[in-house]
Amino acid sequence: MSETETTLPPAATPELRAAQRWNIVWVVPILALLIGGWMIYRSVSAQGPVAYVRFETADGIGAEKTEVRCRSVRVGFVKDVTLAGDLKSVVVRLELNPDSRRLLRKDTNFWVVRPRVSATDISGLGTLITGAYIELDPGPAGGEEVHHFNGLETPLPTNRDILGRRLVLTAEQAGSLTAGSPIYHRGFEVGRIESRKLDPEGLQVIYQAFVTDEYSSLVKENTRFWNTSGIDISAGADGFKVRTPSFQAMVSGGAAFGVPEGVAPGPPARDGATFTLFADEDAANKSTFNPTMKFVLLFDQSVRGLVKTAPVEFRGIPIGRVADISFDYLTATDDSRIPVLVEIDPSLLRREAAEKISKPDGEFLKDAVARGLRAALKTGSLLTGALYVDLDYYKDPQPAELTKIGDYPSIPTISSGLAQLEAKLTAILDKVQALPLEETMKKIDALAEEATATIASARKTLDSEDFAKLPADVRASLAAFEKSAGSFDKSISSVGPDGAIQGDLLRTLDELRAALRSMKAVTNTLDEKPNSLIFGKDTSGNPIPKAPKARH
Repeated sequence: MSETETTLPPAATPELRAAQRWNIVWVVPILALLIGGWMIYRSVSAQGPVAYVRFETADGIGAEKTEVRCRSVRVGFVKDVTLAGDLKSVVVRLELNPDSRRLLRKDTNFWVVRPRVSATDISGLGTLITGAYIELDPGPAGGEEVHHFNGLETPLPTNRDILGRRLVLTAEQAGSLTAGSPIYHRGFEVGRIESRKLDPEGLQVIYQAFVTDEYSSLVKENTRFWNTSGIDISAGADGFKVRTPSFQAMVSGGAAFGVPEGVAPGPPARDGATFTLFADEDAANKSTFNPTMKFVLLFDQSVRGLVKTAPVEFRGIPIGRVADISFDYLTATDDSRIPVLVEIDPSLLRREAAEKISKPDGEFLKDAVARGLRAALKTGSLLTGALYVDLDYYKDPQPAELTKIGDYPSIPTISSGLAQLEAKLTAILDKVQALPLEETMKKIDALAEEATATIASARKTLDSEDFAKLPADVRASLAAFEKSAGSFDKSISSVGPDGAIQGDLLRTLDELRAALRSMKAVTNTLDEKPNSLIFGKDTSGNPIPKAPKARH
C-alpha cells in the first residue's frame, strides 16, 4: 500500500433517539382554539331567554331598538319583528337578560307603553322623548315557564305585585263603565275597574275590579256593587228621582259599593270573589228582598200605570213587589178581570205577623180577609200616573173569602181612587137617567102653554079702553088724598115742635122752674135763720159761708 494512501476513519455509529411529540408551534392554534371556545361559551351562556309576543300591530316597536322593561328596569330588548303566519298580527321576538328567566311564566303580560289619552287618565307622555318600550308584568310566583304570549293592547291599570282585593263584577249592560273607571265607597275613591269583556255566551259583561289593600276590608260577602255612571233620572210610583255622581264618574263612569241599609256587615270577601253589578243604588238595596210568598190579585179596573217591580205596600210600608201581569194565571176563560201576581217578603212585617202569615194552614189570611183585608190599586204619582198595590183593612167591605187561583192564593180586591170615583159618577148618572124626565118636560110644556095664555089675556086687558081710562081716575083719587093729607098736616103742625101749643108749654115750664127756685131760696133762709120771718134777713156785705148740711 502506498504511503500516500489515506486511512479512512472508521464508520460512524448512528445515535438512535425517540421522536419529539410536542412542539412550541402548536401553542398558537391551541391557544386560539381555547379562546374561541371560551368566546362561544361566553356567548351562549350570556344569551338570555327568548320570548315570542303576538301584537295586533308593531306600532312603536323597532328591532334592536325597543327596550323591554319591568318596573321601569331594562330586562331585555326586541330582537326582531316578523309578520304572523295568518298576516293578521305581528310576532315580536324578545331577548331578555340571562337573570330574567324567572319572569317568563304563565300569566305574564306584555304591552307597549306609548302616549295614551283617555277619559280616565293620561299616560306614557315620557315616551315622547325616550320612545316607546314594552312593559313586562310577571305572572304569579311559581307559575309554569312559558315562552309564547299574547300581548295586551291596553296596559293593566294595576300591577300584580300591588297588594289589594281583586274581584269579578258581572252586569247585564256595560253602560259607560270602562277600564280605569274609579270605584267609590261613600264617595271616596278606593279602587278602579281593570278590564271588561263579554262572557263567551255574550249574555253578561264581566269586569275585573281592584280595591286597594288599605280599603280591601270594606268589601264584605254581602256587599252590593252598583253603577254610578252618568246622571240617573227615574220616574215611578214614588215620583221622580235624580242622582248626580261626581264629575269624574259622569265623564268616565264609575261604580260604588256598600252594605244595604239595615243589614249587618258579613265577613270580608275573599280575593277573586264574584259580585253582581246592579244598575243603580235602588236596585242594589232591593236585592236583599227575599219573597217567599206569592198571591194573585184580580182587578175589575184598568191596570194601566202598573208595571213589574211596582211596590206592594201595607199602609205605606213596602212589603213586596209586582212580579207579573198576565192572563195566564186565570183558570176560567170567561173571567174578564186582570190577574196580577205579587211577591211578599214576610220578614218586612212584624215578627208575630210574619210567623202567622208563613204558616201553611192559611188561617191567618182567612181571618184577615174576614176582618176586611183587601187589595187596591193606588196612584203613586200624579205626574207619572204610576200605580202601586195597597193592602189595607177596610170598614164594611163586601163579603169575600180567601180563594185560590191555580197554585196561588188570591186576596180579594176593591176598587179605589179614580176607579171608585168613576163608579160613583156612573151611579149618579144612572139615577139621573132613571128620573121621569119626559113626563116632567111634558108638564113643563103644559105650564108654559098656560102661562102663554095668561100673558095673552093680560095683554088684552091692558089694551082695552077701560084700562086706558084707569090712570086718569087714579090721578084724581091721588089729588083728593093729597088735599086731605095737607089739612091733616096743618093739624099736626100746631102740636109739633114748632107749633103754638108747644111754645105755650115751654113758657109755662119756665115759670114753674122760677117759682121752684124762689121756694128753695126761702127754705134755705129759714133753715139757716128760723127767726128771719120776724127779724128779717141779715144784710152783711161779707157773709161767712157755711158748709151745707149733710143730706140724709
